[in-house]
Amino acid sequence: MTSTFENIDKEKIESLKFPNNEVLTDQGAIKERETELNRALTLGNLEHTKIKIYFEDDLSKKIVETTVWGVTDKRVILKQGVVIPIHRVHKISL
Repeated sequence: MTSTFENIDKEKIESLKFPNNEVLTDQGAIKERETELNRALTLGNLEHTKIKIYFEDDLSKKIVETTVWGVTDKRVILKQGVVIPIHRVHKISL
């Protein structure tokens, strides 16, 4: 899966544009993403573990390795208030 995703620095995410449409179509995958995000949040807050977030902006698929500091119903919150819309996240991995 990583071959189609390009690495991006967390600091550059703020300048990206995110469309409103959902990147996942399967309801099971959407539920799994929610579970993965909650696990990433726990690992980030308790152990400051960095995880990989595979996501898509309006131009291409990207991957960032970072710590998740918060998760709302619509956004993944990274350090320094950087956010990625949940509906643009393909998957999360350690």
